[in-house]
Amino acid sequence: MSTSPAPTRFSRPRFALLVMLGVYPLITGLLYIVVPLTDGWATWQRTLVIVPLMVVTIIWGLIPGVQKLFRGFINPASR
Repeated sequence: MSTSPAPTRFSRPRFALLVMLGVYPLITGLLYIVVPLTDGWATWQRTLVIVPLMVVTIIWGLIPGVQKLFRGFINPASR
């Protein structure tokens, strides 16, 4: 008789925490790179440069990495 694995439940708060911990250094790093290169630009212009870089990195790098590396943490077994 085979036993099925314990059901899991997705934890949005844990996932949000991990994404936040990854997004903060990403945004900070991008700001350190972009701000000196865009001296004199308006805030909206800098944001126009930073947002596409940030979104691409989050969607194709950060989120898949978090889901793979922390699968057990964000999908804990149901009680």
